[in-house]
Amino acid sequence: MKTMQEVQTLISDLQQFYTDVRLLDAAAIERIEEGVRSNPKAEDLCYACRHRSRRCHHCAVKSAFENHDQRTKLEYFSPDIVQVSAQYMEVDGAPYVLELLQRMQSDTIVEPDDTEALFSALSGYNTKLYHDPLTDMYNRRYYEEIVRGMKGPIGVALMDLDDFKVYNDTYGHHAGDMALKTAATIVRGCIRQTDALVRFGGDEFLLILPGIPEDYFKIKLEGICEKIHDAIVPGYSHMRLSTSIGGLIQMPSDSMDAVVRQADRLMYQAKVRKNCVVVSGEMLQEDAPGRREEKPQILIVDDSEMNRAILSEILCGDYRILEAADGEECLKKMQQYMGDIALVLLDLMMPKMNGFEVLDFMNRNHAIEDLPVIMISGEDSEASVRRAYEMGVSDYVARPFDARVVYRRVFNTIKLYAKQRRLVSLLSEQIRARERNTSMLVGVLSQLVEFRNGESGLHVQHIHRLTERVLAKLLERPNIYHITSEMQENIPLASALHDIGKIAIDEKILNKPGRLTPEEFEVIKTHTTIGADMLSKLDNFCVEPLLQTAYSIARWHHERWDGRGYPDGLKGNEIPIEAQVVALADVYDALTSDRCYKKAYPHEQAAEMILNGECGAFNPMLLECFVEIKDDLKRELEEERRNKA
Repeated sequence: MKTMQEVQTLISDLQQFYTDVRLLDAAAIERIEEGVRSNPKAEDLCYACRHRSRRCHHCAVKSAFENHDQRTKLEYFSPDIVQVSAQYMEVDGAPYVLELLQRMQSDTIVEPDDTEALFSALSGYNTKLYHDPLTDMYNRRYYEEIVRGMKGPIGVALMDLDDFKVYNDTYGHHAGDMALKTAATIVRGCIRQTDALVRFGGDEFLLILPGIPEDYFKIKLEGICEKIHDAIVPGYSHMRLSTSIGGLIQMPSDSMDAVVRQADRLMYQAKVRKNCVVVSGEMLQEDAPGRREEKPQILIVDDSEMNRAILSEILCGDYRILEAADGEECLKKMQQYMGDIALVLLDLMMPKMNGFEVLDFMNRNHAIEDLPVIMISGEDSEASVRRAYEMGVSDYVARPFDARVVYRRVFNTIKLYAKQRRLVSLLSEQIRARERNTSMLVGVLSQLVEFRNGESGLHVQHIHRLTERVLAKLLERPNIYHITSEMQENIPLASALHDIGKIAIDEKILNKPGRLTPEEFEVIKTHTTIGADMLSKLDNFCVEPLLQTAYSIARWHHERWDGRGYPDGLKGNEIPIEAQVVALADVYDALTSDRCYKKAYPHEQAAEMILNGECGAFNPMLLECFVEIKDDLKRELEEERRNKA
């Protein structure tokens, strides 16, 4: 801890070397966070004095203050490139941040013609680092590095698109991607510049609302929920989105991780009803005493007003009724109320657009898969009935109507589809829970191995991240290895188990600081076959692709392209691609990390050793992928080492 007099002396000295030096207290940092006010103070609002309308997305001062550490970044303040350093310190017992700005002279540091390109590269890197490429939301890394250290009061909400797996499975992944993009766009339009939207995982969004009043928090979330429900997904107008949201206010004493876990539990309470918001301390409306469940809605489509009236009279006691006089009106009503229609009663013979044309539209847009249709007609020829069933109708009711038959068939069809939707939802939740549990168990096992090996658990994280990076670049090329979406998910997860066999190796050999003898190295080499054997003996090995992928990685991640690896001396593409990718990631991390037998190599030296073949031969295509990402790896490595310092 320093005194204010000591700090003032330090600032005076630093001003000789830096373009600008500022000491900011908690109040000044809060003003930066709040945004531009009328007549902003330039000494408080750095972005205002540099002719910007809002604070930076990644404020080094704010981050250093919250995390009690040092942060450095490069910014472009036209026409200058400026290095910004922020150092947390305590002065006379109070928290401060010392901010240092150093203008980098473009005529000496950067060639004039390259200034724009450098700024573009820096901007692109920042975007790539913290943004999800699909939705342009912040990514999980932004949560881990920025949001996690935030202190309240902050509104925290976890959002999940209802039945998202159904969208993917029914309409394809493109439809799922469009649904995510649509939801993200809507949420961004509902929040302030000081708020943050994070793609937390899959179809889960994390919403961060600093300083939102508690009595306005739920109103804001319900507004977002309503707008998502009313949205039209481009190219899929029949889809009706809904979201379940759980939220609470983080207090200054609460850790962000604990608040997010609580928001997750509240979100699952909301999913009981769907398209619902649950905040801390409240009861679900459907559980409230005296609440009556809303009636299902039926769309009756018939050109005869009398027929519509008869059907409405039969069903109105237990159902809400919508009516349409022809096929065109039917489609308009379906688009308007999709998601709120439980069943369609559809006449076949109508003007403008007949029932078969309506069914054709529903098939082309996949609506028939989620919305049951009962055919109503006096046309009971075998050909017409067969054609209607072939086009996806669930049942057939002939005129004149028998009230009891109509009611029972409507009731049974709605009940059947509701049960089907519940089963799909339950299955989706079970799959999601299983994926979470699998990831957790794999992480625990890998951490045990790393602990016994005397290494930090960062090795597992590094391998996972590097594997994802290399795979992403590999998939930009012709997919000669036939890597499926399932493999793309499984390979990084299974990479955590690449050294699982080391759990059986003697610690005296495993953690020996000096050079291994030939005999000891032969013992070390057995970890590949031991790990593979352990995985192959698991009960569900034959039916679990994840375990089979882990087997390949564990056994063959020390094989080399030229056949000089172990344990089986495989050569070239005899080595499974998943093992090849993890092998490259493993070697790079081993070179750039401290081990009991060596110090870490600098990035440049490690990259050169890999590319020159000093660590064994690798697939030339993978080396091309490595070259494309090595600059990013260097920046990440340097940042990690700075944070450790």
